[in-house]
Amino acid sequence: MMTSSKLSISRRMLLAGAGAAGAALSAGGLPLQSAQAKAPLKNTQAPYFYRFKHGKMEASVVSDGPLPLGEPSGTFLGVSKEEVGKMLSDNFLPTNNVVLEQNALVLNTGGKLVLFDSGMGTSTMFGKTTGRLIKSIQEAGVEPKTIDAVVITHAHIDHIGGLVGAKGNRLFPNAQIYISQADFDFWTDEGKLGGNLKAFIEHARKNLLPYRDRMVFFKDGQEFLPGIQAMSAPGHTVGHTIFMITSDGKTMCNVGDLTHHQILLVERPRIEFAYDTDPKQSASTRVRILDMLAAQKIPLLAYHFPWPGVGHVAKAGEGFRYFAAPMSMLL
Repeated sequence: MMTSSKLSISRRMLLAGAGAAGAALSAGGLPLQSAQAKAPLKNTQAPYFYRFKHGKMEASVVSDGPLPLGEPSGTFLGVSKEEVGKMLSDNFLPTNNVVLEQNALVLNTGGKLVLFDSGMGTSTMFGKTTGRLIKSIQEAGVEPKTIDAVVITHAHIDHIGGLVGAKGNRLFPNAQIYISQADFDFWTDEGKLGGNLKAFIEHARKNLLPYRDRMVFFKDGQEFLPGIQAMSAPGHTVGHTIFMITSDGKTMCNVGDLTHHQILLVERPRIEFAYDTDPKQSASTRVRILDMLAAQKIPLLAYHFPWPGVGHVAKAGEGFRYFAAPMSMLL
């Protein structure tokens, strides 16, 4: 074991050696060049899409932008603020603001171009970092008019908000909309406009009703598009649905909002989430489905996990652990 005195001597020797080397280069006719760090800051980022193969299908994750929830104690319920803070800090995450992603999937099945969920759209309910979906889709080389189907996991504002523009125009003019009838009926019910769900009802009506003539209701267990099977996962909303996507013998699960956070609601899956319609049912559903995905080693795509939200879960004690899949820049 190296002692502190030896470590200090080693550091001095290293610095002395570096200085001697610099002097030798200068004396030997190789002049030292001063750094010219005068380039302007770019203040730009890479395009917001990630593409990978799934069997014979081509999948592109596109983002609607980060969605900040703020200080977590009012959102993650049934556990102390200190405990939530420790779980976050232990994983090198800020404790004063939980920021979710919005990972929408564009799936090219070979015969159909399918979008799963549509982001916040024009709403700034959670700030101004959302509403980027159309730009992200176009960065991925896809035009909204070429989308054949938009599949909705549930009718919360951050999943249906991007279906129409500011003037109520359809942003996916050639698409059919696939959703559970239970969620459509619940979130477009004008009788709920007078309650605490008013903003959610308003946005659901604004975004879903313009597509009423192009709407298809899937059933639990139904393969309603080639390779795409609905699986009921209620609790977050009454009709919340996840999707098993299968191609060439490979299966992936789009889990929607089964779990919103890769630490808090995976390691402690029975923590309740404030935006759940039925928090206890949601927790029970979460445990059941995460258990299935872990046991069968089925990869998942999570709408709100860190970009791009693709990975696996494994059983860990009373909960689970999320393993993000390494991003591959080769197709």
